[in-house]
Amino acid sequence: MVYLVIMPKQGQSVESCIITEIKKKKGDFVKKGDILFSYETDKASFDEEATNDGTVLEVFYEEGDEVPVLEKMMIIGNEGEDYSELIANNISTESIHESKIEQPDITNSITTSVVVDTLKKELEPNDQLFISPRASKLAEKEVLNLEYVIGTGPNGRIIERDIQSHINNQGKLTPLAKKMVLQEKLQPSGKGSGLYGNVRSNDLNPLAKKEKSVDFEDKKISNMRKIIARSMHSSLQNSAQLTHHLGADARCILELRGKVKKALEKGTIATNITLNDMVCFAVIKALKKYPNVNTHFLGETKRYFNKVHLALAVDTDRGLMVPVVRNADDLSIIGLSNKLKEIAEACRKGNIDPDILSSEAGTFTVSNLGNYGVEMFTPVINLPQSGILGVNTIVPRPKDLGNGVYAFVPFIGLSLTYDHRSLDGGEATRFLKEIANEIENLKLDVFL
Repeated sequence: MVYLVIMPKQGQSVESCIITEIKKKKGDFVKKGDILFSYETDKASFDEEATNDGTVLEVFYEEGDEVPVLEKMMIIGNEGEDYSELIANNISTESIHESKIEQPDITNSITTSVVVDTLKKELEPNDQLFISPRASKLAEKEVLNLEYVIGTGPNGRIIERDIQSHINNQGKLTPLAKKMVLQEKLQPSGKGSGLYGNVRSNDLNPLAKKEKSVDFEDKKISNMRKIIARSMHSSLQNSAQLTHHLGADARCILELRGKVKKALEKGTIATNITLNDMVCFAVIKALKKYPNVNTHFLGETKRYFNKVHLALAVDTDRGLMVPVVRNADDLSIIGLSNKLKEIAEACRKGNIDPDILSSEAGTFTVSNLGNYGVEMFTPVINLPQSGILGVNTIVPRPKDLGNGVYAFVPFIGLSLTYDHRSLDGGEATRFLKEIANEIENLKLDVFL
């Protein structure tokens, strides 16, 4: 029996996924439970399994393609079985993949193959233009200079996804820009400045000769790194960010940390409450006293939350992830500690729920670089949140203990970045001071 395999929807906030590996090709026989393909969202990776035995009759996408959720991915059935009804609403299977990239011919009589043909003529005898026919066709259509496209196919071959990636990063050429590229041997100088990132004529520069010997290597960045880069750039570009730095006396939480270690040794508690857990617990207490910080700034409106949904930056092999603990203000210190460890581990394993990775899911974020010895840094806000706290390492600093007595005591650095559109400097400073106060006077019920 023939059946359709679609791209699953992983969470309400996920609109598309990227194919990382196709395990079963057209014509392969599969058994129920076999992995058909692997894919990833902007934060997590997944495998799609076959639900029945059969032969792969059709594969509609290639590795590296970005596929909308619930889109047709594969057809599986018996060899020779008719599956025309399953794709009745689509164009022919031979052109399904090509249809994603076809654009109206806006160059009129301009012969776009000139770019590829010219490049072939200019190559040295020992050079090769190693490119797939489909990639060559798309390069001709978009008037691309292939010298600046990095091939990721077998043996460095330029394939269609490399061309599409280059177009996405650079932007499409306007009709005038295409004409100037062909006639005057110009090239885009970077991201286009036109509408939707299109490359205009004033974005072009004279074509530079490619050096035969270089002392560097260009590598494609991961899809996740692209997402992170876009998010960080958007945050700084679309908000008024300012950072205040303050130190908090860490003697209290260090003493509590010592009690935790002893309690763990005695077996009176089972949860290893860390300094980061204590800081997060203090942040939650401060947010309850400063509800104006526990908000989203939405331009002309500001959204106030009745609960604290705390986000924690987690460093993983795949990049930075920021999962959210919902209703964190309802948790005890032990409950919070367990939940923070749970989401961090899920991030590192790659099976985190995408819905809790959305910046909209959190109301405030904590990013801790103290374990790396960082004494001060400027964290970047996860918009539309109003602020983020950077936690630094503990260092000894002089403090007045009273009666003219000074001593070196441990201080933990706190760096609060806030959106000045949402918060005034005075309020942000008072909130940061309240976090320090909570840290310096933290009490844990677990030891009562």
